[in-house]
Amino acid sequence: MTDYDVLRVFCGPRGGYGNELGVVRDGSRVPDRDDRQELAAKLGFSETVFVDDPERGVIDIFTPTLRLPFAGHPCVGVAWLLDVPELVTPAGTVGTRLDGEFTWIEARPEWAPPRILRQYATAAEVDDLPVPPPGEWIYAWSWEDEAAGRIRARAFPGRDDCIEEDEATGAAALLLTAQLGRALNITQGTGSQILTAPQPGGWAEVGGRVILER
Repeated sequence: MTDYDVLRVFCGPRGGYGNELGVVRDGSRVPDRDDRQELAAKLGFSETVFVDDPERGVIDIFTPTLRLPFAGHPCVGVAWLLDVPELVTPAGTVGTRLDGEFTWIEARPEWAPPRILRQYATAAEVDDLPVPPPGEWIYAWSWEDEAAGRIRARAFPGRDDCIEEDEATGAAALLLTAQLGRALNITQGTGSQILTAPQPGGWAEVGGRVILER
């Protein structure tokens, strides 16, 4: 088995929760795309990142079933791990910065894969949702405190793989930020925290806490 790190990204205020991320720091050990897909499926994380150039921040992102040109929680996690000023993804160059306990990336919401952003009236409705059948990638959300920009959300990838619900989803948070046009403080899944902020020129930032799990 190829060596890899496991991070938790978008942890809660006390360091719990967060979405696990697999990172193969030496991507040259798995150069073939099919082999990368096979390893990502075997590891079973919602995303696995292969670092092809740690100094330039060149990365390649896979779910258990497909390759992604961009994804939020992998970029935040690898930005924290590599501590580089930018990441190079197939979708484009992602700006990064570390700010105290938070790691931030700046990206374009249109780089995110399509998501259905489905609003509910209350946070309790979001909490009570069953996992929907595969077929649509649904980001279910409601206001907890609209004046304060606080959101309750859950994410259902709908890919018919081992990930029925995504604990924390940076790309969907970017899309929601672009739709609402304001900074957000999102509680997703069982207790993960995602912060976002619109930026000039159609860009947006997404940030959160990252820890090295193993």
